[in-house]
Amino acid sequence: MKKFIGYSGDIPYPKGINWNPMPDYGPGAVGGAVRDERGSFRGQGKADTGFNEDSEGNSRHDSKGAHAEEETCTICMDSFFDKRKLKCGHKFCQKCIRISVESPGPICPVCKEVFGKPKGNQPNGKMRVRNSRWSLPGYPRCGTIEITYDIPSGIQTEKHPNPGKPFHGTNCRAYLPDNDEGKEVLALLQKAFSQKLIFTVGKSTTSGMDNVVIWNDIHHKTNKNGGPESYGYPDPDYLKRVKDELKAKGIE
Repeated sequence: MKKFIGYSGDIPYPKGINWNPMPDYGPGAVGGAVRDERGSFRGQGKADTGFNEDSEGNSRHDSKGAHAEEETCTICMDSFFDKRKLKCGHKFCQKCIRISVESPGPICPVCKEVFGKPKGNQPNGKMRVRNSRWSLPGYPRCGTIEITYDIPSGIQTEKHPNPGKPFHGTNCRAYLPDNDEGKEVLALLQKAFSQKLIFTVGKSTTSGMDNVVIWNDIHHKTNKNGGPESYGYPDPDYLKRVKDELKAKGIE
């Protein structure tokens, strides 16, 4: 097996998406943002691979001189074998990029552009939405969108850190302003939920409990008031930040 940059030994075969961690935002995020936990990405059909059609055939090319760098896979640092070109233009060995998407997800290792359709390991649950006429601090001219997440307790699958062991579920609420940007964020959150990216199973950085449902680095406002310190409003930059977090997971 090849040695890969950034690893001390052979590449392991992880159980799923391992996204970069976000800062710990504390108990107001109902478990907080935590270390990168396991998710999963299963390969899509031909129409959804994220590869361009000009991928090259099953041969390893020797390169010298000015063209050597162009003919070297930046993952294994060897000449290409069954070259594949992503939509962003970067090229890799087919085997290298397949292993790569099993770890950080369908993201180009060079430019970090998302390709394909990421899917996480969020346990089954429900997302409900209701509207309230009450305004959030900082948004006096609109009502409130109230989101309720219900993830029942269950048994971890092979996609989770401890397959076969039980995990503790969660029931929590989050709030958005009922304006155009708030509705845009709601639609993105609904898409992320359908792709199982909102939650994961792991260890809470705030309670220390293991095998619990935790946020998967998409931060929510779990309080209406108190500002950022209390995970509430007012927070004028929140909607932009959460859209950036969603975009980092391929949701836009």
